[in-house]
Amino acid sequence: MLAKKWLENARNVMDRIEATQLENISKAATLMADSIEAGRWVHTFGCGHSTLPIEEMYPRIGGFVGFHPIIELPLSYFTHIVGDMGVHQFIFLERVEGYGDQIMKGYNFDSKDTMWLFSHTGINNVNIDVALKAKELGMPVVVFGSAAESVGKKTRHSCGKTLFEIADVVVDSCVPLQDASVDLKNHIDKVGPISTHAFVTAVWMTITTVAEILADRGVQLHIHPSHNIPGDTTAHERLDAALKEYKRRIVGV
Repeated sequence: MLAKKWLENARNVMDRIEATQLENISKAATLMADSIEAGRWVHTFGCGHSTLPIEEMYPRIGGFVGFHPIIELPLSYFTHIVGDMGVHQFIFLERVEGYGDQIMKGYNFDSKDTMWLFSHTGINNVNIDVALKAKELGMPVVVFGSAAESVGKKTRHSCGKTLFEIADVVVDSCVPLQDASVDLKNHIDKVGPISTHAFVTAVWMTITTVAEILADRGVQLHIHPSHNIPGDTTAHERLDAALKEYKRRIVGV
């Protein structure tokens, strides 16, 4: 049954992340905790389906203020498939060198910030643009992706480096480079990708570690609560407080 095969593959990825990536997750989480404790941001960026772990962070029940999503619409909204903002345009745009530089112009950054990037292969130009600019501005760069599987892949960027070679900390998603993981009879291509599953697993392993570090330091987190629990009369107040803190940080007050 192919459903069970996909589950087996997904579990194996989670087990490999646990077995091999805890040290790197701890290093990444420490950088992020330093940024949040300083009243600054962990900026998050990806293209295509690599925006899904970004959307998983904040705003999200159980997430907390300190993670700033940077999601460029033409690089994420390709669900028209064809026509305007279709798959062909997306594939072209994520390979355009210099596009990431223009994206970075739209935000305010600080050397106390951390840049957190998601890329399965680490070879496309927009992500590399963002990473290079972040390093130029003094930010540490954390990259999640299929790093070991991508060794030997040639970058598309003129800098000559992949995203994994630029990063200060790399967390390997432990996903096969092909991503799709289940063979299908009478077909060349596999089905059942697992990179999103791996990314979300590693994201919450990292964010819970950030929370643990900050709580141990005595830092009060602004957590996004569930407001659907009967009897919780202060949930909306806590939600308002979290969003108020997010707004305060965004405007720099």
